[in-house]
Amino acid sequence: MSLETINQSLQKEAELLQVVVSPLQSNHEGALIDAVHGALGQHQGIVINPGAYTHTSVAIRDAIVAVNLPTVEVHLSNVYQREAFRHHSYIAPVAIGQISGFGANSYILGLWALVHHLRNA
Repeated sequence: MSLETINQSLQKEAELLQVVVSPLQSNHEGALIDAVHGALGQHQGIVINPGAYTHTSVAIRDAIVAVNLPTVEVHLSNVYQREAFRHHSYIAPVAIGQISGFGANSYILGLWALVHHLRNA
């Protein structure tokens, strides 16, 4: 499934949930950090797939802590069925939850979980 298709699915789910999503993809750590910082005052929460940065980026973790927005970590694959080094996440301890292993549906489940959390907080 393409990123465009995933984003379209997120937009459709957002309409059903009566929320607005702002998808962003970057392979650059600094751009992701800037986006997390930019979410403050603009968004109520974050759904993030940090990819390989999950296992390496203290900087993305620190950005999430700094903005203090509810964050859901998502992954297409089940990271716990992969190589041992992928079992550690710098993001999970500062996220409200983690969803992995459901392919593109991980994003939909992450959005639903975030919205549910915000509405019941």
